[in-house]
Amino acid sequence: MAVGTRSVPVRRQILVVDDAEGIRTYLKNLLSLKGYDVLLAPDGATALETLQQGAAPEVAILDIMMPGMDGLELLRRMKELRPEIPVIMLSVVGKAGTIVEAMNLGAADYLNKPFEEEELEIALQKLLETESLRAETEQLRERLREHEELSKEPFLWASEKMQRIHEILSQVADADVTVLIHGESGVGKEVIARTTHELSDRVKGPFVKVNCAALPEELLESELFGYERGAFTGASARKAGKFEIADGGTMFLDEIGEMSAPLQAKLLQVLQDGEFSRLGGQADVHVDVRVVAATNRNLEEMVAQGEFREDLYYRLNVVNVFVPPLRERREEIPVFVEHFVRVYALKYNRDVPGISDRLMQGFLQYAWPGNVRELENMVKRIVVLQNEDAIADEIFKARATEPARPTVEQIVDEMDPMDDSISLREISKRASRDAEREALRRVLYQTNWNRKKAAKILDVSYKTLLQKIKECGLTD
Repeated sequence: MAVGTRSVPVRRQILVVDDAEGIRTYLKNLLSLKGYDVLLAPDGATALETLQQGAAPEVAILDIMMPGMDGLELLRRMKELRPEIPVIMLSVVGKAGTIVEAMNLGAADYLNKPFEEEELEIALQKLLETESLRAETEQLRERLREHEELSKEPFLWASEKMQRIHEILSQVADADVTVLIHGESGVGKEVIARTTHELSDRVKGPFVKVNCAALPEELLESELFGYERGAFTGASARKAGKFEIADGGTMFLDEIGEMSAPLQAKLLQVLQDGEFSRLGGQADVHVDVRVVAATNRNLEEMVAQGEFREDLYYRLNVVNVFVPPLRERREEIPVFVEHFVRVYALKYNRDVPGISDRLMQGFLQYAWPGNVRELENMVKRIVVLQNEDAIADEIFKARATEPARPTVEQIVDEMDPMDDSISLREISKRASRDAEREALRRVLYQTNWNRKKAAKILDVSYKTLLQKIKECGLTD
């Protein structure tokens, strides 16, 4: 009988450098139990020798405060010898300047001593996931080339999440129904709207955009529906509104949640009957327009609060498209960077700058509150200045200046010494509450506010997590 061979899973290797034997032993036991192969070095010279002899750890953990060659000097030499190895620095609380310097030298992350097991595990998972993202970059570039005929912005469809959105748009493009696009500012909602138009039978007609938040109510009404001569002071001639201009094509109403109640009623009439009257006019104007709307607000909540018409909401929300934030589709970042570098180098007649691995790693770990628009602006600045240092400082300082966990000493110092009600129980309760808030904030930050993942890490129900977020006053 033939005997089959069983493949043995490869254990990921981690290098730990710390002059304290107790820390080395603790980390070796902890990481070994979690399935890692651990290399130990008591000082910088031994660590460099280990690397020179061919060791290939996927992550290195360095203590900053070591005699002789300290952690910063070791980090500098490691980046010269093996720049591809991501490094986690171990620091004491209050050394923000040292952490900033470490980030500038290429450190991928840091932990304050003493740290919890979960903090280390999250940091390692984040770095290993980042390395996996790098491996996917070439696949994304290939996918980008395959989809160059999809739209004027083919790079946007490089990931699976965005491809699924494109499939939805392809299915509904010719149905001529209204489409409601929602997502955070800067995620690319206008591109989605334009693609809807380009895939439809209306592609030969106009695509007209109006930002409902950019104009006051009176001007927005005349902009959308036009006006007759004499409708108001200065109206010396009839003017066609955007709906008339968009006849036979697509009207894109951006920031629809900012539209006032009277204009919502007039828009509802257009959607129901395809007609409206100009400002100051009596006759109805008939148009054939497809409406695509976008918002970064929660329209359902606005409906519940009486801020948005329910009947209009259901008219707009025939097809609902949610565009996820950039932090939930990080695999696209290298593709976006490559695209924006080419575009702005050509536009401003600059050389195409190379984005360093260090900065790309920072990009992959940054939270991107401004989404694709923020990334585009950062790349534009790099191209114009022909230097990435300023952007790198912003990225790494944003991560290095996280608030430190409050200590018991700080809690006692903040309490009123004249208050007779101070008790050990109260101090313990306060410290526990602050520690819980800090742990929750760190996990949410590390998971980029993926609440389901955070609940799993913290071993609580999703409902409990949401309640804790509310109690702690945390916001993403």
